[in-house]
Amino acid sequence: MRNYLDFEKEIKTLEEDLENSKNPFDKEGISEVDTNKIEKIQDEINEKLKTTYSTLNSWQKTLVARHEDRPRAKFYINKIFTNFTLLSGDRLFAEDKSIIAGFGLIDRKSVLVLGQEKGDSLNTRLERNFGMMKPEGYRKCIRLMRLADRFKIPVISFIDTPGAYPGIGAEQRGQATAIANSIECCMSLKVPNISIIIGEGGSGGAIALASSNKVIMLEHSIYSVISPEGCASILWRDPTKSLEAAEAMKLTSEELLKLRIIDEVIPEPLGGAHRDADQIALDIKSAIIKNLKDFENLSGEQIYDQRKSRFLKIGRDQGFKKSSDTGMLSGLGYLEPKYNKILRLLKNKKNIYISITGALILATILYILV
Repeated sequence: MRNYLDFEKEIKTLEEDLENSKNPFDKEGISEVDTNKIEKIQDEINEKLKTTYSTLNSWQKTLVARHEDRPRAKFYINKIFTNFTLLSGDRLFAEDKSIIAGFGLIDRKSVLVLGQEKGDSLNTRLERNFGMMKPEGYRKCIRLMRLADRFKIPVISFIDTPGAYPGIGAEQRGQATAIANSIECCMSLKVPNISIIIGEGGSGGAIALASSNKVIMLEHSIYSVISPEGCASILWRDPTKSLEAAEAMKLTSEELLKLRIIDEVIPEPLGGAHRDADQIALDIKSAIIKNLKDFENLSGEQIYDQRKSRFLKIGRDQGFKKSSDTGMLSGLGYLEPKYNKILRLLKNKKNIYISITGALILATILYILV
């Protein structure tokens, strides 16, 4: 049975009419199916879906990203990768089932796959802890990423979590340190790592695995430092202001692409990924293969520098690159845009201009008076 969101009530009514029209039985027994009516209703549904999903606000996109029927990491792993071998445990404490990890093949190439899994039923959601990872989950990912780095195997991450697990047990076992170590590990890899945000990318729980060479989002997914409800509770002390918070946070794929926080957006089927899961899986597979090819001819150092520059240039225009000056220390140097240089020079000479202008005005006044 399909689940509907609040803004999909008209679509729900139309689809119920469509199902009734397909039924060859009526009150009087067997009747003829009206194919023209079915086609007309289907056209109305498609038009309504197109209109509705092209005008979604940030809060509505958040609801779509959390949709109960939305495909999860486990689905994508089974659809996209072959010969997937599940690996478990952090070798220190326990197995964290909120993260699926293992090696598989894509386009006949070995990759490490990490997938945050929310679950698709009540029992599996409880088992998977709603996709909220604990320290042992991050330690498992670190162990496997280092193994992949050693054998020159790319890393693919599927991000779908409201955030890292905030329970007291996780804090006692070093949740913050585990997240920080995971970010450090991602940033230090000499192999390509690509992250795909398939649903909800929340807080440090997401960035711990999304510190990648390429960060890709599905069209109706979200990526933010905190949930809209949490932001509203902190800023306005009113969780009902989630819409205002969602709009202010710029958490949609469209906004994040403009800000260059992400690198690519994968369009979803009409009505969201949950309406054609097989098609979106094919699109994600194509995106992964295409992005992996971009790194085929790069050395480990170049891959590392590309990732480092990617994050350093967020909020800047040109970012950082390797210095070509042999007299300078090796490393990345900042490239300042030309107009920034002009503004800086003008700002530094502002006092001089003010003094000259003031002197000219004073001289003019004295000349007129005399």
